[in-house]
Amino acid sequence: MTTFSRRAFVTAATATLLAGCGSGGTGLRTSTAGRTPRPPSPASPGASAHPGDPARAVARSVPVRLRIPAIGVDTPVVRLGLAPDGSVRVPPVRAHDPAGWYEHSPTPGQVGPSVVLGHVTVGEYGDGVFRRLAELRRGDRAVARLENGTAVTFEVTAVRTVAKSDFPTEEVYGDVDRPELRLITCGGPRTGDGYADNVIVFAARVPAGR
Repeated sequence: MTTFSRRAFVTAATATLLAGCGSGGTGLRTSTAGRTPRPPSPASPGASAHPGDPARAVARSVPVRLRIPAIGVDTPVVRLGLAPDGSVRVPPVRAHDPAGWYEHSPTPGQVGPSVVLGHVTVGEYGDGVFRRLAELRRGDRAVARLENGTAVTFEVTAVRTVAKSDFPTEEVYGDVDRPELRLITCGGPRTGDGYADNVIVFAARVPAGR
């Protein structure tokens, strides 16, 4: 495990992840208190779609844009740090809301799971940037544009909807041996303060030329 991906994993395993997906509230919530996370096994949904591929990591550079053609997403990406309570800060709740990259995860294209969050709804503004995330299917692609001008393409390997109380921390944040991407939003039934579930998309980097 690289130093940076280990930091991302430890931070995620000891904090609560929040992302507002209801009417300005904190809808996506995954608590990992009291758990001892382990890296995902090679057969897990987080494993690479190209196990024998010698794809190399790209230079570290912050993501500034994300395109997911299959669901019509073409959005700026903002940086998300940690709030004073140890939770992950959320993307702004506004019209034309952006996605947010969790800055304690690897940048897209580096070895490890790069984590991007987005709202499914944004209160009075209606639908959020990740409103159609659950429609993605295996083989769909997402392209992260980095600050240095590099474009990194990922291919969806799995899409899961899970209860907030059963968030798969190990599979989302656990160590992997190649560049991968995690896209996270809310989903499932609407509750009083948001949504009951989380939608998680697992994706692996597509080597150049594929």
